[in-house]
Amino acid sequence: MRDGEILEVGPRASVVGEEHDVGGRVVLPGLIDAHVHPMMSSMDIAQVTREPRSLVALRAKRELEATLRRGFTTVRDAAGCDRGMAQAIDEGLIDGPRLRVAGQALSQTGGHGDLRPTSALHTEHSSGLFGRIADGVAEVRRAAREQLREGAHHIKIMASGGVASPFDEVGAVQYSLEEIQAAVDEARAHGTYVMAHAYGPEAISRAVRCGVRSIEHGNLIDDAAAQVLVDEDAFLVPTLITYEMIRRIGAEQGMPQTALDKVGEVLDQGVASLRIADRAGVQVGFGTDLLGPARAHQNEEFRIHGEARDPLAILRSATLVNARLLGLDHRLGRLEPGYAADAIAIDGDPLDDATVLADPGNVALVVKDARIRHSQ
Repeated sequence: MRDGEILEVGPRASVVGEEHDVGGRVVLPGLIDAHVHPMMSSMDIAQVTREPRSLVALRAKRELEATLRRGFTTVRDAAGCDRGMAQAIDEGLIDGPRLRVAGQALSQTGGHGDLRPTSALHTEHSSGLFGRIADGVAEVRRAAREQLREGAHHIKIMASGGVASPFDEVGAVQYSLEEIQAAVDEARAHGTYVMAHAYGPEAISRAVRCGVRSIEHGNLIDDAAAQVLVDEDAFLVPTLITYEMIRRIGAEQGMPQTALDKVGEVLDQGVASLRIADRAGVQVGFGTDLLGPARAHQNEEFRIHGEARDPLAILRSATLVNARLLGLDHRLGRLEPGYAADAIAIDGDPLDDATVLADPGNVALVVKDARIRHSQ
């Protein structure tokens, strides 16, 4: 590796430089998490929106550095981060993973991104750090253009109800086809794509047929919706560990009762959604969607995938598939010449049992851009 790039791979590399003996461990490409929220420092989202942005940003710095130590050398923000956070990493102010940002997620009034108290339902469009209310085609176009102007790498929309939102049901279908299409058109005009929060079959199918590139969560997917993903060459990014953590510690961490009441509906279908997607041949990515202190359990998503999937398929999800999803498969996800010099060394053989990645203590070495960032 040199200047951030892999030059040669193999036992007889001609380039002579610093050597690092990994002690017989397995070396993999750096891991990619395609659904993170570095700015969400609490499981009580409303609390975060009330805090000073400078404080939230400094907490995000700490989380991003911990994420890199857990073996994730690239992550995709799913709302909350702006281009300044990505630039801080590029400039070395944060020793964190490569970061792709979404800015604010677009939501209809009363949708999953509408976190305003009922007394605030007026002409104000902002729903805090994470959401931007946009109703109608013209507003959606403008809101998408605003995020792209501010440096977003992709657009996120809320296409269904969710667990953390107070005014909708998980299975609710949100945004009209015309509104979804407007967001997709604006993203494509800027050379990028839309990711959509969606749980149920109808919400998934509507979004994908409009050109949405990736469905986030998708716990309630069925065979027909999975086939739509295959037909449209779209991706599914499950985020199953977050529901387990909500059930485990959500109440003590201040999550509202409405969220705690809804989490069982999606938690119980999580592993089944993996089986449905794999059976159909869906491109399944890897995401976590964890909030606050639950983010320390990021690697446990590997354990849940291990309940339903082949080890090689799991590894591909967190490397090759996610790289393709992000449009970075020419640079990330492989240990080959010309690719970014991101690699990790693991105790145990993840090709035999991918759940060895579920314990961050097994991540013995992290290299990003040809520099050792973590070693034990």
